[in-house]
Parts: sequence; C-alpha cells; structure tokens
Amino acid sequence: MPHTVTTEETQRTFREVTGHYPTGVAVVTGTDPTGELLALVVGTFSSVSLDPPLVSFMPMKTSRTFARMQDCSSLCINIVGGDQEREVMSIAQRWENKFAGIDWYASPNGSPVLTDAIGWMDTTIWKTVDAGDHWIVLCEVQDMAITNPVSPLIFFQGGYGSFVCTSLLARMDHEILPAIHAAHAARAEVDALAAEIGCEVSVLTAVSADEMATVLSATAPGVDRDAALAQRIPIVPPIGDSYVFALPEADQNRWIDKLKGADKGTQVHRDRLDFIREHGYGISFLPAAGSDAYTEMRQATKQYESGRLTPRQEREIRAQIGRTSVDYRPQVLDDTGTYNVGSVVLPVRDPSGRHTLTLRLAQVPQNVPGRLVSDWIRRSRAVVAVLESARGSSTAG
Repeated sequence: MPHTVTTEETQRTFREVTGHYPTGVAVVTGTDPTGELLALVVGTFSSVSLDPPLVSFMPMKTSRTFARMQDCSSLCINIVGGDQEREVMSIAQRWENKFAGIDWYASPNGSPVLTDAIGWMDTTIWKTVDAGDHWIVLCEVQDMAITNPVSPLIFFQGGYGSFVCTSLLARMDHEILPAIHAAHAARAEVDALAAEIGCEVSVLTAVSADEMATVLSATAPGVDRDAALAQRIPIVPPIGDSYVFALPEADQNRWIDKLKGADKGTQVHRDRLDFIREHGYGISFLPAAGSDAYTEMRQATKQYESGRLTPRQEREIRAQIGRTSVDYRPQVLDDTGTYNVGSVVLPVRDPSGRHTLTLRLAQVPQNVPGRLVSDWIRRSRAVVAVLESARGSSTAG
C-alpha cells in the first residue's frame, strides 16, 4: 500500500483528535552494555497478550535513547503515579544523566525502577514492528510487581494529570470530619471575629495536596456572602500557601510548578512561604480600595467547583488564578501606614503538628492604618488558639 503524505493541517488535526483520548504514562529503563542507565518516557504503553505475556510501547524512530536500548539485555517498564510528573519531566528533558536527583533501585534484571512507581515489569524485546514514523516494540514480560498502588499519571489534551475514581473522591467528607468538628466548635469565636472586624472569616482544610475545602464561613452584616471563594478550591499559587509553607521542599516545588502558563513569577510565592514560616501569617494587598482584583480568582474557583474538569480546563483555571492582580509580596506592617488589605491567612496546627487548617479573613475594611491590621491579626491568633484546642479535643474524642 502506498504511503499517504499528510499535510501539516492534517497532522495538527490528528494530534487534536487523538489528544482527547487519555493515555497512561510509563518510563522505560535499561542498562546498556557499558553500564550507562537509560530512560525513555512513553505515552503508548499497553498490554498485548496473556500467553505469552506481552506488552508494548511505541517510540519514535528518531529516538536516540531507544536506538541504544535495543542493545540492552532487558528493559524495565515503570508505570508512574500521579505525583511523579516532576520526575517524568526531568527524565524527558535530559539527554544524559537522566537519573540525577531521582530515587531508584534495581529490578531483578538490573534495570532502574523509580522508587514511587506504581508497578514495574522486567521485559525482553520480543519483536519490533515498523509503524510509520514509530516502532511498535513488543516485549515479553519476565518479572513484575505492584509496589505503590496509587492513582496513575495520565497524558490528556497536551498535558499531564492524575486520575482519581469516584470511590476515592467519596472519602473526602469522612476524612475532613475532624476539621469540620473543630471549626464548628469555634463557631462562636469565628462569628464574633467577623462581626468585630466587619468582614468575611472562613476556616479551610487541606483535603489533599491539590485541594482545599471551606468547612466554616461567617460574614458580618453588609458583607457580600456571594463574593467569597468557592467551597472547594484548588491548591495552586497563591492559594494554599498557609498549608504548603510547612511541607518538605519537594512539595513546595510541586506547588510552585502548578504556575506553568501563568504570567506571575514564582519568587514572590517562595518569599511568601518564608514570611508565613517566620511570622505565622500571610497577608495580601489590593491595588486600590474597592478593587475587584479577586473577581477573576473567584470565578476560577467557582468553575473548579462546578464539576469534573479536563486537564486542559484545570490548566486554564490554574493560569487564571496565577494572573491575579492582588499583591502577594511580603511586607512587614507599619503601624502608621495605610493599607488596602485583600486577605489575611493564618495556619492552624493539628494534633499531629501539621498545619492542615487555615483561618482566612477577606472583604475587610479598606484604607485602614497598619496598627488596626495588626490588631486584626492579634484577634485572629486568639481564634487560631481556639481552633487548635478544638482540633485536639475532636481527635481525642
């Protein structure tokens, strides 16, 4: 059959159509005859046969890494988890030293296994089939294991994402019950704080590394309840700093990496994490009194809350949040200065020592002196103490 020459437009449409079908992500590894470690990221891994046990992946013919892999005595296929995007991107972007900074151990046949991989398969190449600009590589499985049964990393609509089934989502309400109990035990204090300042006060909890949920909210008379963020909000800079600041550096980097495609630089958010760690609170400022700077962020969180999203929609929401004109640059308050505060967040420690709750002030009075803002923070710290005490009692009960 003669080869059909495709136009650039046809190729673009082909990618667009096939991009709407999600594919799993795997990392194929091997050790060449000289002992050098090789790794290739593929989105074409698939099971083929039970008898004999065969799997396949499809590298491009131009892949220099696969050309060298054909000399390996065996190849190990790593099925990667939803939290391993950073490792996958690191491997994909390097020409050499692909495992620098990446934890791994040797498979029974001596190929690298990524430490947090969901599972691995030691294989030998069974047959290589010519397929246009790719090879179809059929591999016979020699050994295998599941080592970390978590949600997989997938590639969909031009980006990486994680798949979480409904049964996992259904666990959310049960897992945040202690936070709900603690927040409602401090309801009187939260209501009083909102009334005294004349603002919106909310208590949020980290549901996962990617999402926060509002478990209690109070607004003073005259404050627009509809102007609040959604009940469920994605943890993407600047959101979530009051939780991320106390996490390991790798988790902080993962949070920062979510800003891909946003206009703002990342150093402001790194500085903000340091500020919260040192001062015990974070504060943001509006560009002018009465500014609607939070409108775009609020709309993005409402869209996030509306239902299941494609990876492309999630990336657009992250970018929309990152484009906010709210000023998150850390600054120490001057009692004699005048401020238009956007929000104040204070981390709340749980009995295990983690900062999983956040007390947040928003829609506060504008054009106020620094000494008044400092007083808001002082009053908020007292509510934080009540929340921490209630969280301890809730856990003990």
